[in-house]
Parts: sequence; C-alpha cells; structure tokens
Amino acid sequence: MPTVLITGGAGFIGSHVAERFLAERWTVHLLDNLVTGKRANLPAAATFHELDVRTAEAAALVATLQPEVLVHLAAQMDVRRSVEDPVFDAQTNVVGSLNLLEAVRHRSPATRVVFSSTGGALYGDHTVLPNVETYVKDPESPYAIAKLSVELYMAYYARVHRLDTVALRFGNVYGPRQDPHGEAGVVAIFCGRLLDGRPLTIFGDGSQTRDYVYVGDVADATWRAATRSLPAPALLDARAFNIGTGVGTSVVRLADVLRAAAASEAAVEFAPKRPGEQQDSYINIDKAARELDWRPTVSLEDGLARTHAWFAARAGRAPTTPSPTHRPVA
Repeated sequence: MPTVLITGGAGFIGSHVAERFLAERWTVHLLDNLVTGKRANLPAAATFHELDVRTAEAAALVATLQPEVLVHLAAQMDVRRSVEDPVFDAQTNVVGSLNLLEAVRHRSPATRVVFSSTGGALYGDHTVLPNVETYVKDPESPYAIAKLSVELYMAYYARVHRLDTVALRFGNVYGPRQDPHGEAGVVAIFCGRLLDGRPLTIFGDGSQTRDYVYVGDVADATWRAATRSLPAPALLDARAFNIGTGVGTSVVRLADVLRAAAASEAAVEFAPKRPGEQQDSYINIDKAARELDWRPTVSLEDGLARTHAWFAARAGRAPTTPSPTHRPVA
C-alpha cells in the first residue's frame, strides 16, 4: 500500500484528511506536537508520531518513511497571534516547512508535497472578488505572509530541485472537531454559545463575508491534489488551487443558519469591529473544478447542521434537527 505522512494529523483538518486516505487503503502516518492537536482525533488505524515539524526528528521521519505523499497541515494558525508574535509564527510556519522540504529534497525526492496555504488571507483587501489564483498577492498579516513565503519556496524547490509540490489555498474551513481558532473558528464559538444558551457576539455590523467550506470537502480536495496527475509545478500559482465554495457568506447569515440548525432563539449582540479585519473574502474555485475534478458537495445549511450536531453530541445533548442531506453546493 502507498504511504502518506500528514503533519498536523491530530488536528481538526488533519484527522479528516487521515480518514480520507485510510478509506482509500493507504498506510497513514500522522505527525503532531499536540500543542493544539488532540489524541482523541487520531484514527486508530493510523501510526502516530509525537514530533514538532521544526525538529531534526521530523526530518528523519520523512527520510525513514519516504512516503509517496507528504500532506503538510501543521501550522501556527491564529492570525491574531501572528500579529502579536510574528517571530514565532515564522519559526513554525516558514522554518518548519523548510525543514520538511529539505528532508524531501535530500532523502525522499519522489514524494509529492501538498501544502495547506490560505485563500482567505493571501490576496489582501484590494482585489475584485472572487479571488483567482493568479491575482497579485498582498497579504496583510504575518500569518498570510508566511504562507505565501512557503509557496514561493515550493516554487523554487520545484524549479531548481524538481520537487513535486502542490499548494491548496483553503477558504474558512469548519466542521466537526473544529477548535475556535482562526476566522472559521467562529462556527465553533457560535456552536458553544448556542449549547450554553448564551447570545452570539458579532464584531462590526456582521456584513463582512468569508468563504466557509466544510471539512469533508476539504479532505476530498486534499486527496485529489495528492493523487491526480498535474502539470509541472514550475511557477508560483501553477500548482496552487483555491479550495472553497466560491460564495461569500456574511457573519449575520452564518449566525442565522446556525440558530436555525440549533432550533434556537438566542440573541445576537454586536461589538465594535476589530482593527485590521478584512471586510470581504471569497475565492474562485474554477481551477480546482477543472484540474482536480473537485467541487464542494456540502451546502452551508447541511454543513452547519452536521457541525452543530457534533458539538451537541460531544456535550451530551440530543440533536435538535434531523440528519442533514448531502447535496451539491449551488
């Protein structure tokens, strides 16, 4: 069986990606330092390695396994923390990624590297939406700068060292097992507040939009990016794919759909807008549809219902809505 190594494998997205590869009968190894990842997320059929991506031991694991695919999801993922401590953000997100790329270059050059970048923060605020992969990049946070830096390094490794690299620019991923970190973490926060009977807090007027994409769809996109034949990765953007829905959803609408899923009449409170927050961000997914044969299949209503049901079950509450259906996103 082919082998995949997934960094951040005990995390929210990583554990779903692991399940997707296991369903395809791959041998799955998971690397995580458990700072934000959780042992409870680890699939029993996967092999776990408690390591940090910045270490020599992580590089040695790549050399030992020589996997067909390395899915690199481990990251410092909080935009606000990156602003507060850009050095730590760069050490984790840039230096950690370089440690793995160097291990692949020297010891496992046939490995395809699939990197989790960002479609929400990479393009900045001065574009015509939806954002397309080839748009000029103008990131406004150290987190997004680090993600773009790794993409530039991967383009270099592809050209100079012939490494096989792919970048997936995720929208705002949400779903079961989500932690309340990053912008998509609002879904987890709202679910927790609904279950506790507390009001939902919206910063600003709630008109700001994001591209919320369900984690099962993201896992499927990652699988396809890891296994499909693709053009040579010679330039930045050549093997970059936006992974979202192509739809901008306001925070007010997000709150309304979640309250409906929870059959809740919880109040909505408004707080001052947070400085530096993007107003609108959503991405064009035509390239992923064309080259990966991928489109999201879980609608916002169904995805939020599934997510709330998971949080309710974890809290020992009975679901308040029937099991949602699975249908293509409009």
